[in-house]
Amino acid sequence: MKIVEVLTQPVRTGFFADDQAAIRAGAEHDGFAYSGTPITPGFSAIRQAGEALSVMLLLEDGSVAHGDCAAVQYSGAGGRDPLFSAEAARRDVEEYLTPLLVGAELGSFRELAGRVDACHGASGRLHTAIRYGVTQAVLDAVAQSRRLTMAEVVRDEYSTGVDLKPVPMFAQTGDDRYGNAEKMILKQVDVLPHGLFNNEAKLGERGELLEDYLRWLVARIGQLRPGSAYVPRLHFDTYGTVGLVFGGDVDAVAGYLARLGEIAGPYELVVEHPIDAGGREAQIETYVRLRAALRRTGSRVKIAVDEWCNTLEDIEMFVDRGAADVIHVKTPDLGGVNNIIEALLLVRDRGLVAYCGGTCNETDRSAQVSANVAMACAAGQVLAKPGMGVDEGLMIVGNEMARVAAIVAARRPGEMVLP
Repeated sequence: MKIVEVLTQPVRTGFFADDQAAIRAGAEHDGFAYSGTPITPGFSAIRQAGEALSVMLLLEDGSVAHGDCAAVQYSGAGGRDPLFSAEAARRDVEEYLTPLLVGAELGSFRELAGRVDACHGASGRLHTAIRYGVTQAVLDAVAQSRRLTMAEVVRDEYSTGVDLKPVPMFAQTGDDRYGNAEKMILKQVDVLPHGLFNNEAKLGERGELLEDYLRWLVARIGQLRPGSAYVPRLHFDTYGTVGLVFGGDVDAVAGYLARLGEIAGPYELVVEHPIDAGGREAQIETYVRLRAALRRTGSRVKIAVDEWCNTLEDIEMFVDRGAADVIHVKTPDLGGVNNIIEALLLVRDRGLVAYCGGTCNETDRSAQVSANVAMACAAGQVLAKPGMGVDEGLMIVGNEMARVAAIVAARRPGEMVLP
């Protein structure tokens, strides 16, 4: 089976692109927008509508495969590629990737995705979002040519040796920390609530607002699910704000996180990005020290890494140095889906929690592909995305995993799949 044509179409994402530097510097909400001047290059406003580019591959049997190029909400921060433009990406796809793809034989996903991921434009390697979306389409195309699900293609080509079943979902509240958390509890979400503690005003001068919220959350789980067997993992993203309020003092941060662990009570607690050290090497060194300080207190709080851990090389370094308990494999930042697969398997095989994440600023299609990849790699958790409404992301990712699991379970032993 060959690719005969490549189509591109700008589309909507599930949320917005936000200037993280401006928000951390104290930008105030103006309704749903933010007031003030953006800081990060490329932004025309602190909050602006997210953009995506849908890439459609027409195959010689008349079928169509597709994937969506999308970037993270906080583009240009933490060592990531700059703000994504769908029109600029469209030009790059047409100039550099269409000649590579048209006429290509759909044999190995791994081989063709590697060629896409390695493609360079006039100014260097193509934007991570482009490589992400086009390799999604390639995975879909290979799956269609083999009459398989995308999860089966990944499982088989990478010999992951896993049973294809749904993995735990992680939902995020956005700024509606109370109402959305209650939705999660009622729907028995596996991992919650994210919380979006992305500036010091939300955290509190000494972190007291997060402490208060955590007490409320623990109590609310008990109130809404009394006597049930529901025991979620609690996972908060703090965007480096804990380090800011404690002046970068690693021991003070460890003491604070240990207190949070005590408040979390019977639930496992993960804190993502408590300190931003400003660069990859500094981040690794800081998190090694932070984990050691937590062990000295006897705390079981786990540290999740996000910023400054954007590429497969970065992830290998964080894993090798013991700088985290949970690795957020932030899907749009890895570029090709092939890199995402290798990262998840590396983290899983080293005994850490492989978090197949991403961003609220993706699309329904990239979420579906991520769900297949998470299943094939037996990820420790997968982000319910896109958007900040909770229900939509849970529906898209959860339903995709349920469908894939049902299809795979229904296959008869020894059943032949058409080439």
